Formats: sequence, structure tokens, C-alpha cells
Amino acid sequence: MGLTYVPVVLRVPGTRTGGYAATFLVDTGAMDSMAPASELEAAGIHPAGRATYELADGSVQELTFGAAQIEFMGELTFGRVVFGPDGSEPLLGVTALESIGVTVDPSSKTLEKLPAIYLK
Repeated sequence: MGLTYVPVVLRVPGTRTGGYAATFLVDTGAMDSMAPASELEAAGIHPAGRATYELADGSVQELTFGAAQIEFMGELTFGRVVFGPDGSEPLLGVTALESIGVTVDPSSKTLEKLPAIYLK
């Protein structure tokens, strides 16, 4: 399967202006989303805690996360965003996708809305 990207805006929860806008790599192997720490800080998103994450290279690191309003595909959700290294590629994790009812079509490498968000 190839790579899938989507335009995303991260904002301080409850706001409609400002934020961090970029093209994010859709990463269905990642639970949480991630963006460069300096961009999150510039957008006004503050650290809320730390958690242990296993990275793509297999290493385990304790990283800082914050709460963000996540906007993509004309939808709005809220979630945890990891403060990644500056210069790192922004990642959109699976919890953000699932929370608005989106799945990845592996054949077309596109995001598709489900007919309904699962609540069962």
C-alpha cells in the first residue's frame, strides 16, 4: 500500500482561528497524531502530559502530548497530539480517523467516510 496524505489543521480546542495547518501522513499504525513541537507551541497547544510510545523504528520513548482540535475532510474532532521533533513529518493517527468515521481504501489510497460512525 502506498502513502496517503490529507490536509489537517490543529488548533487549541474551542477556537476557530490560528493553529497549525499542514499536510499530514495518514498513519493507521499510530494511535495518536504527531506534529513538530515548535509548530504546536506556536499554535498555542500546550503540553498536558507524557506517555510512552513505540516508534516506527521499534524504539520506545517517553514523549510529551497535548490536547488539540483536529480538523480534516470538513470534519472536526478532538484528540491527543504528540510533540514530535522539529522537522518531523506530521502524522494523523487512527484515533482521529475513527472518531469522524473515516477509513483508508488501500486500493485507491484515499480516505473514505463510513455511512455512520460506529457506536456499538
